[in-house]
Formats: sequence, C-alpha cells, structure tokens
Amino acid sequence: MRTLTKMILKDLIPVFLVSLIFFVMVLQLLDIFNNLWKFLNNEVPLATVFHIALLYIPKCISYVLPVTILFSVTYTLGNYFANNELIAILNSGISLFRLSLPILVLGLSISLGSFLFDQYVVIDTFRVKNEMTKALTGQEENYNNSQVTIMSQGIGRIYHAVFYNDGTKELSRPLILERNDQGRLLRRVEADRAVWQEGKWLLQKVRIYEDFANPEGPQLTILDEYTDDNFDEPPETFRRDLRNVDEMTLKDARIWILSQMKAGLPYKESLTDYYRRFSFALTSFIVTLISCALGSRFKKNILLMSLLSSLGLSVGYYILQMVSSLMATYGTVTPLMGAWLGFILFLLGGIILFRYAPT
Repeated sequence: MRTLTKMILKDLIPVFLVSLIFFVMVLQLLDIFNNLWKFLNNEVPLATVFHIALLYIPKCISYVLPVTILFSVTYTLGNYFANNELIAILNSGISLFRLSLPILVLGLSISLGSFLFDQYVVIDTFRVKNEMTKALTGQEENYNNSQVTIMSQGIGRIYHAVFYNDGTKELSRPLILERNDQGRLLRRVEADRAVWQEGKWLLQKVRIYEDFANPEGPQLTILDEYTDDNFDEPPETFRRDLRNVDEMTLKDARIWILSQMKAGLPYKESLTDYYRRFSFALTSFIVTLISCALGSRFKKNILLMSLLSSLGLSVGYYILQMVSSLMATYGTVTPLMGAWLGFILFLLGGIILFRYAPT
C-alpha cells in the first residue's frame, strides 16, 4: 500500500503544481488587464506594475487552491480509470476510500496550511497591493456616509444623520437622542445642520424636546445655534467604513467587529466574512473528497472533463457562498450559517458522490 501511495503522490503533485501555476497566471492576467488603463493613464512604471503583480501572487494562490486540487485529483484518477489501472487497483481488494485516504490527508494538510498561509502571508501582501494600486492609480477614498446611526456611551446617546460630509466634517439633519440607564428618553435634539468645531458638534437651527414625563407633552425649545460638551462623538465615527475583513488578521477583525456591534453599526456582513475565513480554509479538503468521487467517472476526454467539472463546481461553490453571505447580511440566516452553509452542502454532496462512486 505504501508503494501505491507513493505512485499516487508522484503522479498527483506535478499535475497540482502545473495547474496551480496556470490558474495563478490566469488571475494575474485578469487583474493586470483590469487595471491596465489606470496604470497607463497614470504612467506607472513597468517595474512597479511587476511589483504589484508579485504582491498579488499569495492572494491568487489562496483563491485557486481549491480549484487546483479539484482539477489535479480528478485528472490523476481519471487517467488511472482510462488506463484501467483504477479498475485493477479496486479489483485487488483495495477500497476506493483506502485508495483515496492519502489524497484526503493531502487535502486536509493543504487546508490547514492555507489557513496559516492566509493569516501570516496573504493578508499583509494583499493589503499592501491594494494600497499601492489605489495610490498609483489616483483612486481617492470616499468616506461620505448616508443614513448613519451611531450609538455612543452604551445606550446613553444615539446620533443619527441623513448625510455625513467627511470633507467639511458636517452632518445634515442630525438627530441626537439622550436616554437614562433604563433606556427612557430624556432629551431629543434635532437640527438642520451640525459642524465639527473645537472638539464638539455645533448644531444650527435647533429644536430641543425635553420633559417627556409631562402630561401636557414635552417642552420645545427653538435655538439658532446650540452645542453641548457631551456632543463630542468624533467625526471619524460617522465615516463610511471602507475597511475589509480580508485585509485584517483574525485578532484585528474580531476587535473591529466587536466595536461595530457596540456602536450599533451594521456588522453582519463583516462577521460572516470573519467566519468564512475558517470555512474557506477547509474548501480544499471538501473538493478533494468530491474529486476522489469524480475521478472514477471520466474515461474519455479526461483533461477537458476534469477542467470543466473543476470550474463548474468551483463556480457553483462561490455562487452558493455569495448567496448565503447576502442572506446573512440581510438577516435571513445567521452570520455563522451564512459562512458555513456552502461548506455543509458541498460536504454532504461530496459524501453522497463518494458513497455512490463507481467501484
């Protein structure tokens, strides 16, 4: 059995390496052509473009590992089947599971390795690559935000603004609610406009509602301008958040998501991406299981069928992940389920395919 394992790995690894290089080159070319006109318009030197391409290689490897191992395993086992070697192996008393065991172990090892590779290599290089691309192509970050709500000091103070202009540090139609520890409303402050001055917000054309316990209704005060030392929520809090979980370490992502939750900001999409960091790492193992089941189904046009099945399953998996992420973002499912739904369905599909694979 050890000889058989060596034979499988000897045939599998070269195919894996060649297909990995091929798929990485495809992604690199797509990225370069997508930004080519921007590089040309900004006269970016060729050496700098090459440097950006080098920084993108780790992320490309992370992206294409699942489809690469799916193709290489399917192609290798398909060759065995076409040459009747697989039939001879199975007829000798060796089960498909026993034959696939070293491949499954390899897939699991690649999954664990890809998780560490993402954590310690991909995140930093991908962030630097994005920063360089934006800086060299003149892409300015737009931090303006609309319909923004901020919860400050626990439940004590809530800010809402129709629009935040980051360039002028202004809030359009701000609304500030002040509550006690029990959540009872103490004061409601409305204004047409708020400007950040001297470490606090200066409100203009203000309407202040107080004394909500009064049976005759709250007391209304109208002022041209009004400010309070407690209105000190920094303008940066109102910015449209452009940070990407894919560019953060797990520790940084966890801290940032917790801060979003405490501030009452949308966090479900980011939390889903955080959980997907773990499920995506195991994708290589899942596709290894599926490819072992598919390998005994193709006897003709092995190269074409292996490539088509690999691309088809990969596209299906990524579409399912995208749909489940959208469902988690809109609250249809939990972020945890949104991140793991595709993995669970493909795991069940792989087990079923493996169970009924021709032997």
